[in-house]
Amino acid sequence: METPEQVITVEGLKKYFPIRAGVFSRVTGYVKAVDGIDFNVRSGEAYGLVGESGCGKSTAGMSVLKLINPTAGKVVYKGHDIVAMGEDEMRKMRREMQIIFQDPYSSLNPRMSVGEAIGESLEVHGIATGKERRDRVISVLKECGLDEHHFRRYPHEFSGGQRQRIGIARALVLEPEFIVADEPVSALDVSIQSQIINLLERLQEKYGLTFLFISHDLSVVKHISDRLGVMYLGRIVEDAPKKELYSSPKHPYSQALLSAVPTMQPKVKKDRIILKGDVPSPANPPSGCTFHTRCPWVEENCRNEVPSLKKVGTDHYVSCHLVKEVS
Repeated sequence: METPEQVITVEGLKKYFPIRAGVFSRVTGYVKAVDGIDFNVRSGEAYGLVGESGCGKSTAGMSVLKLINPTAGKVVYKGHDIVAMGEDEMRKMRREMQIIFQDPYSSLNPRMSVGEAIGESLEVHGIATGKERRDRVISVLKECGLDEHHFRRYPHEFSGGQRQRIGIARALVLEPEFIVADEPVSALDVSIQSQIINLLERLQEKYGLTFLFISHDLSVVKHISDRLGVMYLGRIVEDAPKKELYSSPKHPYSQALLSAVPTMQPKVKKDRIILKGDVPSPANPPSGCTFHTRCPWVEENCRNEVPSLKKVGTDHYVSCHLVKEVS
């Protein structure tokens, strides 16, 4: 069986934000939001990027699309390194790479009608104008569960779930291949979350879309992702197929996260792993393994040596000194 081709390959991606102080705003340090991550997203799959708030996953997603410029690393899309691309090249590439933002309220311009918001990119890229543009926008609105009469309405006239459908339609109208979904359901009610997840799954199956799905909610990611990367303090600590990660997590941080996921079986008791202490500051991360300050099984080498991602199973990688590598 052939492995699907990689649509996105991320190598050594870093994003540091400078810390400035004093009258002359001199750089006194850096917030290491993303600190050298590697992963790939294969054609037609949904790769989930999960972790606590502040771990750098949203920054990673925006860096992959070059909505913010990475500090270092490579992001290869279909053989082309987009980090090295100029503005003109990147503008053409954006037809194939889109994003669904977390907040359906602030991501829409309140002064633009739904038709204008969705159709704007069609004009920017010179794809369609006039009646053709209108017909295409209405078609994608219906695809996302909205109606033709929503075309002339404004964002304040819609609920949160409807606004997120508009955001999905805006990403879909250019017929992209790769979409970054940045916490697309975290601002929605639980009952609406399932509707949006089902919509994304249906669109993925129909159009063969490839997703980078970012979320802090492991129960949500479980429904849509094929593989997952677990982030902690700017680094990926575990990368595995969904079934393996949920059934047999190897990294202590992954184990703690999964122990907190509620179960639908009240008679099944779970051993909750409570992590002690707070997440360290990304402006001053710990030496060695960044998780060692909270790890219940920390050893001396964890404090000094940075663990690399080791292969521990079929397509399963873990960054931990306590886990043995397999050939």
